[in-house]
Amino acid sequence: MDGRQRTARDGALAGRAGGLRLLDRRGQWQLRVPGLARFERIGNRALREFIARNYQPDERGCWYFQNGPQRVFVRLAYTPLVFHYEGDTLVDHCGRPALQTRTYLDEEGSVLVAGERGIGVLDDRDLSEFDARIGVQARDLPRLHKADLETRFGFVCEPSDSLR
Repeated sequence: MDGRQRTARDGALAGRAGGLRLLDRRGQWQLRVPGLARFERIGNRALREFIARNYQPDERGCWYFQNGPQRVFVRLAYTPLVFHYEGDTLVDHCGRPALQTRTYLDEEGSVLVAGERGIGVLDDRDLSEFDARIGVQARDLPRLHKADLETRFGFVCEPSDSLR
């Protein structure tokens, strides 16, 4: 599929109220392919930027983006935020600088950053840079268990109709 076809399809699917969105572990927005049980990366840059500008949690910890009067809830592959380095700055997947407060390591070896906006996983491609910047090995960080994250940090990975 060429870029124009993907962009047109992304735009058409984004307008559907029932389309489920996913934030993957590398901070990529994905969209469920209608009729299939899989997701594809959203290729339309303007749509990705729109989602990022409007991405926020509700009072229950379900993350969504506002699209007019509609809240479009996002399924989280792991955490509501994904961090990576842009130059010397740690930013979240929406491009906002992260003011980290604590860093942790989970049982899978993923680095987690708890900041003012919530908890996020560090993009695995930035692990070596993270180790170099903080001056300690990630393996020496305090531990968190993946199963405890939603409760401890107040977010919902898979919003359901019963929560809406």
